[in-house]
Amino acid sequence: MVRIFKHYIPRSLFVLAFVEFALLMLSFHAGVLIRFDGNPEVSTHLTNIPLEYKSGSFALICALLLVAMGLYQRQQRADYRTVAIRLIWSFLIALPVLLTAFYLVPDLYVGRGAFAWSLGVAFLALLISRFVYLQFTNTALLSRRVLIVGTGKAAQTLEQLKRRSDWQGVSLIGFLHLRGDHDEIDSSKVIRSEKALLDICAEFGADEVVVAVEENRKNYPIEEIIECKLHGVQVTELSTFYEQRTGRIHLDAWSPHRMIFIEGFDASFSRVAVKRLFDLCVSLFGLILAAPLMLVTMLAIKLESAKDPIIYKQVRVGQHGHVFSILKFRSMVTNAEQNGAVWASKNDPRVTKVGAFIRKTRLDELPQLWNVFVGDMSFVGPRPERPVFVDQLTQKIPFYAMRHRVKPGITGWAQVNYPYGDSEADTREKLQYDLYYIKNYSLFLDLTILFQTAEVVLWRKGSR
Repeated sequence: MVRIFKHYIPRSLFVLAFVEFALLMLSFHAGVLIRFDGNPEVSTHLTNIPLEYKSGSFALICALLLVAMGLYQRQQRADYRTVAIRLIWSFLIALPVLLTAFYLVPDLYVGRGAFAWSLGVAFLALLISRFVYLQFTNTALLSRRVLIVGTGKAAQTLEQLKRRSDWQGVSLIGFLHLRGDHDEIDSSKVIRSEKALLDICAEFGADEVVVAVEENRKNYPIEEIIECKLHGVQVTELSTFYEQRTGRIHLDAWSPHRMIFIEGFDASFSRVAVKRLFDLCVSLFGLILAAPLMLVTMLAIKLESAKDPIIYKQVRVGQHGHVFSILKFRSMVTNAEQNGAVWASKNDPRVTKVGAFIRKTRLDELPQLWNVFVGDMSFVGPRPERPVFVDQLTQKIPFYAMRHRVKPGITGWAQVNYPYGDSEADTREKLQYDLYYIKNYSLFLDLTILFQTAEVVLWRKGSR
């Protein structure tokens, strides 16, 4: 794992992003050389700023679009056909975006022919890089060999990780049975040995040991674990490994006394100030940019039902438990909750025709830009919930109240990683992502979430 500003990124994805950024820059240079027969000096478009700056700008725009299309998601399916389709869409969108950039900054322009060749070469280069990545990313040569110590309830949480992305770059050796353990693991994965832990690591070639043992158990193998660490074997605690592999917090591995010593949850003045400045700038820019779209949406809602309101206000719980009125474009009939508050369901009959469209495209969320501007919300954070649900969930789900330590957001880490939830079980899963965000917040993570939100909107993931 690579950790950038406290956010865990799979090493293979980090290397892929680095390689593809370099390929995009090289593709730009190749396009220019092809267009001008190896002599770019003859072009009148290449005399203003160095070609390296232009290639860097080209690569940065394309790379951000790849992020927005979900091509650097840790949960992405290892399906080359799906990857190829998303690459096609990325370059189709890149065309007008790059043309707009050239119009706004004419010095970036290199000529139509060179631009076309650059896009073509870049597309082919990335098709090849993705094919190679999918072929070799999970090979034994590039994977870390991991031994999990323990076969009880704690270890079972790792066995239950079924997504291929959760084990990307990891070659699981097995689960080491300790004396006194009651096995909760598939017997075919259990290793039984009387040898010392260090000798077992040497026998199986383990690069990392994950300690999945209850702290209060008898015969805790502390000395053997320290011996492994002193001999260069990486030792990782269960909750940390779970966080690294899944991008969420493992609630069952937490306890109030352990939280005192857990790294993260920074609430310093500089962190809060930077986040607020970011929210002000993005929300103001968003309000200006989205104004025409908001006017069209308002007109559509009014044409469908002239007598009903356009904006819908609903009380939500914000930072530190303070309530506020969230703004949305109305997407349901006006008497949708005459029998009390309920979660929205799939194919909800209360949703209007216009409402169904704006909910799928997330246009109903646009008025919340005003909530961000005035400070009720942040652009990125846990989604705000209604007081009646908060009271219920706080009593049933441990640590649920912790999500109110920060301002709620229009989008969040849970929204880009988990589909729409309409049950207590879904809420528990999403809370694990929200707590990861609160624990590891940085401006880098906010920007990552914003770009990945574009994938959620474009592919209509998790909306109802």
